[in-house]
Amino acid sequence: QVQLVESGGGLVQAGGSLRLSCAASGFTFTRYTMGWFRQAPGKEREFVAAKTRNGGATDYADSVKGRFTISRDNAKNTVYLQMNSLKPEDTAVYYCAADYALGSLARSGSEYDYWGQGTQVTVSS
Repeated sequence: QVQLVESGGGLVQAGGSLRLSCAASGFTFTRYTMGWFRQAPGKEREFVAAKTRNGGATDYADSVKGRFTISRDNAKNTVYLQMNSLKPEDTAVYYCAADYALGSLARSGSEYDYWGQGTQVTVSS
């Protein structure tokens, strides 16, 4: 069965860093664009970053551009989100997602086919 399992979340002080991982199984990872989304308490889910299946194109939300980096290792069926210079407003549950896309990048969660269970990131001030 399809599984996306996130890890690496936790509590960090403002200005610190975390690296999230998402291990995929049960589908052909190399055929999917991979994305990261987040949802803070009382807010709607929002797009964070995405990378095409061959890693050739990347997209970031303006709020994280220059601080976060998405990468993927197709040999390990894993996508990563390196988060630097974290701010309290980055506090949220972070989800990885997979979109069966032919080289395109989507910011809408409705475009994504599979989702992980999420990992909590808390940034203290």
